[in-house]
Amino acid sequence: MRIEIHGTSINDRIVDQAVDILRSGGLIIYPTDTVYGLGCDITQKAAIERIYRVKGMEKQKPLSFVCSDIKDISKYAKISTVNYRNLRKYLPGPYTFILPGTREAPKVLLSKQKTVGVRIPDHPLTLAIVEALGNPIISTSVNISAKSFASDPQEFSEYYEGQVDLILDSGPTWAELSSVIDMTDDDQPVVIREGQGNVSWCLT
Repeated sequence: MRIEIHGTSINDRIVDQAVDILRSGGLIIYPTDTVYGLGCDITQKAAIERIYRVKGMEKQKPLSFVCSDIKDISKYAKISTVNYRNLRKYLPGPYTFILPGTREAPKVLLSKQKTVGVRIPDHPLTLAIVEALGNPIISTSVNISAKSFASDPQEFSEYYEGQVDLILDSGPTWAELSSVIDMTDDDQPVVIREGQGNVSWCLT
């Protein structure tokens, strides 16, 4: 099912529909402040396994997830005072932050180093869905091949037909991927991938 989104206002009916699908173990494609994301409720283990199959990813590669706010992040990741200040400054925004995971973090989302990747995208609809769900949702880019991400719903809707339960179509986007920043070392954040968003603060 595909629903076209017009403007940035939040439609409660669409939010409720997305939440119902997520709670039932479904997969959704949703807009963010960067590229489209493919996601599910992180408490739904079978749905996470579906995402790995749909993406053709090896399970050794951990998935990041979207939280509704920094308090939500703190349930799944350890945040030092220094990192908290940076999160407050740059979120919501086009970043994926790598942080030490807590015991609450699902094991399937932990890297070998026991870290997690977290996002708070600057997109009101996505954040409304996460908040209404009450759990984070998986955040992985929508690809149409192993080497390219998909920016236009017209392009990827047919590709994902039958593989996902809902596509929230807010039109094409030509944004870059999020910048990935490793913040496991309080003294020096490390840029793992430079994408959208200013990363100069990590290089000083």
